Amino acid sequence: MRKILVICTGNSCRSQMAEAWIRKYTGNKALVFSAGTNPEKVNSRAIQAMKLVGIDILHHSSNFIDEYVDMDLDFVITVCDNAHEKCSYFKTKAKKIHKSFPDPAKAKGTETEIFSEYCNVRDSLKNFAMYFVEKELGITV
Repeated sequence: MRKILVICTGNSCRSQMAEAWIRKYTGNKALVFSAGTNPEKVNSRAIQAMKLVGIDILHHSSNFIDEYVDMDLDFVITVCDNAHEKCSYFKTKAKKIHKSFPDPAKAKGTETEIFSEYCNVRDSLKNFAMYFVEKELGITV
């Protein structure tokens, strides 16, 4: 079974949403984890944005990348530039994939505008997850 780790800085938004999408599309054909270089609590707006599309990440936890250093991974995906730079020391034989997404936690404006950014990032991560699962794992979504 393939093992996939998704990394961002805080493991609070982007990597959590990407983990959830990849899990959805792989079903029981892969083990999917997420972690952060500086983990924080899972973001409540990310939880809400995913809930709107029927995916529950309320009980996800933020993890530190060191928890996965000794795991035999097949893919390590970074979803932000900061994590990509800091993960150069992350020694693994896994295929490394980098695709940067905006940090919705840095969005400014009204609550509606900020939440809209979370939904935009969620949808971008969905498209990335579909592409990844089909291209890299050969699973039709």
